[in-house]
Amino acid sequence: MSSRLASRPRCARCNLSRHLCLCAEIPQVPTRTRILLLQHVMEIAKKSNTGRVAALAMPNSQVIIHGAPIGTDLELLSEPGTWLLYPDGPSAPPDAPPPRQLVVLDASWSQARRMTQRLPVLRTLPRLVLPPPEPGLLRLREPSHPSGMSTLDAVARAVEALEGREVAEPLERLAALRVQRIAACGTLN
Repeated sequence: MSSRLASRPRCARCNLSRHLCLCAEIPQVPTRTRILLLQHVMEIAKKSNTGRVAALAMPNSQVIIHGAPIGTDLELLSEPGTWLLYPDGPSAPPDAPPPRQLVVLDASWSQARRMTQRLPVLRTLPRLVLPPPEPGLLRLREPSHPSGMSTLDAVARAVEALEGREVAEPLERLAALRVQRIAACGTLN
């Protein structure tokens, strides 16, 4: 990679290179469900991270860092009415009231799996299990898990399942715009 591409400055908000910045297009998507993005510490600086963009778009969201040297207060994960968005395991019963807050793991598939193993509270939460993404979903890379998708795509699909298509559409458009913009340049830089 040329040093010119490697040194391009990034936007401090969306973390993309400034020429790819999405900040002007990030909608505000109010939701009834609070979204807790439990972000693996290794995701913070990744240019490919979409959890940050999801949090910017959703006023009723919060990012919690997992694995930082300074301990993270995980009490929020134990609040009543909290569910976990996760592709494996038993779904919450169909007659269960909808979640008041949804934990979304912002990590690679292997990191997310380890997070659920290492944080006992995650194993106790009812799960929102989404069906695998339909063919044709715009992606920058192939996921390692059949139900894998970017955090932003997963949040959009979860919001659609919980609050309806109309609420989720701005998030879906943002995810598609991000992929299109990056693909048109051929790089995250």
